[in-house]
Amino acid sequence: MSGIDPGGRDPAHHGAHVDPAFAAADTDAERRAASQSLGDIVGALTSDLSTLMRQEIALAKAEAKEQATRAGKGAGLLGGAGYAGMLVILFVSLALMFALGDWMDHLGWGALVVAIIWGVVALVLYLQGRKALKRVEPMPETVDSVKHIPDALHTKEELR
Repeated sequence: MSGIDPGGRDPAHHGAHVDPAFAAADTDAERRAASQSLGDIVGALTSDLSTLMRQEIALAKAEAKEQATRAGKGAGLLGGAGYAGMLVILFVSLALMFALGDWMDHLGWGALVVAIIWGVVALVLYLQGRKALKRVEPMPETVDSVKHIPDALHTKEELR
């Protein structure tokens, strides 16, 4: 392969000296490396890296927006399902209240029984929730790490 300089001229035909590194280059990248200064190569690398970083950030933003949209839609659907479930519980409770009221010949007693049932459910959920919260340790590794900070500061002051 003949060595063509960056200007597109063949040095062998114009009587110019052929750079051995340039003449031995097989690829465009090798020819550019042989003909460009280190500063030009570093500048091009910096520019390419900057462009790559901007493109990666733009891609991350686009992906985050898409995922946030999906998450928002999913959260909205779950909220709607929760509301529908609450309505189901309400109407089942009302049906139970009326059924018990008919059975006991007084609607008030049916309402009282349903209220007691919901009171028991609320108490059980409260006790289970409180038990679960007592088992929570607020960031145990961070708390342990922060406890060691004063020791580290005292050690540095003693070395001064």
